[in-house]
Amino acid sequence: SVVVTIYALPWIILLYIPLAFVYYTIQSYYRYTSRDLKRLHAISLSPLYEHFTETLQGLSVIRAMRAVHRFSVRADNLLEVSQRAQFDIQAASQWLNLRLQLIGLTMLAGVAILSLLKHHLDTIDAGLVGLVISYALTISGFLNNVVSSLTETERELVSVERVHQYLEGTDHEKREGSSAPPLGWLSHGSIKFQNVYIRYNYHNPFALKKVSFEVGSSEKIGIIGRTGAGKSSIFLALFRLVELSRGRIYLDNVDISRLSLKKLRSNMAIVTQEAFLFSGSIRENLDPSGESVDAQIWQALRSCHLGGFVQTLGGLEARVEEAGRTMSAGQKQLFCLARALLCRTKIICIDEGTSQLDNETDEQIQQTIRSVFRNKTVLIIAHRVHTVRDCDRILVMNDGEVVESGRPMELLANRESHFYSILHSQ
Repeated sequence: SVVVTIYALPWIILLYIPLAFVYYTIQSYYRYTSRDLKRLHAISLSPLYEHFTETLQGLSVIRAMRAVHRFSVRADNLLEVSQRAQFDIQAASQWLNLRLQLIGLTMLAGVAILSLLKHHLDTIDAGLVGLVISYALTISGFLNNVVSSLTETERELVSVERVHQYLEGTDHEKREGSSAPPLGWLSHGSIKFQNVYIRYNYHNPFALKKVSFEVGSSEKIGIIGRTGAGKSSIFLALFRLVELSRGRIYLDNVDISRLSLKKLRSNMAIVTQEAFLFSGSIRENLDPSGESVDAQIWQALRSCHLGGFVQTLGGLEARVEEAGRTMSAGQKQLFCLARALLCRTKIICIDEGTSQLDNETDEQIQQTIRSVFRNKTVLIIAHRVHTVRDCDRILVMNDGEVVESGRPMELLANRESHFYSILHSQ
């Protein structure tokens, strides 16, 4: 198009040169501005989404504390910041469109004026004039598309930039191990903590300090303590979600720091406080890896008192709604116990699995744990003392340390013990 217009009207090149400079200046200025505005908009969305999520999850608490107005005002402020950035993006786009249209109009006007001048000074074919004008219109549209495509690509690459920053700024786990465990490892399920220290950040105090204890094969250990005592930190250290600052942890006499994360975590099962069920079939929820046959899944369901309930739903292919919305809290926890049973691991960790349940459901789950996991090593973190009354031993945590250890009845017999004071404070 440019060649044809220059061939027909050679003097048009005197107009194209300054217009090219203006075009380059405008598109460069807009590209940088648009990219930074997109970055600001992306940054403004994170606190907005976080606020919406917190509000939806804590809606009942917000209403109970009469904090609806405060949360609404904060949502309005965050939304205004986000919309301000979005408005600036649209305004910048219109700014660019106006100037590109003016460049196109100038180009078209220059072609028309030069055509008239050449007609008066010389002869020019009318068809050629029409061709030049049509090509001039094409050039204008082409230039608009080029700058729009470039800026849109750069703006969307801001998302790639943020993903890259997240990947680079996040500490990566050391997944590979320095040695493989011996054949038949973790057949006993013994655990040994040896002078363990951990902290979540270099500047934070230790979450665990001087923690030492041993758990024998098939032993049931209850871990109790007040909020912030360091109970859950034991599981974080055991699964290597947080690397040790000092000390060693051994499973069947093998240092877990020498194992790969896959090998370590695949040989333990955990039941968390908040039962996790995802959208899919019951079979997919209980056996995500597909390693169990139907008979094994049904056996696990019956062991966890869920056989009849699953049959009423339609069997293993029945659909589970996201987060198991149609199930009670007790049923969801029993499903998690069945999933842990199907993992066929020797060590089971239960992190306050019954803290949000009523006493009747809690008792049912405790019976399930005693019967189903009787040949497994079980660590139970509990807030309520009666949840761990049937454990072989109790570990009492306080300020990141194990302050007491012993059999439940022995600790209860001592009125000066931490266990006794926790029991009578509930």
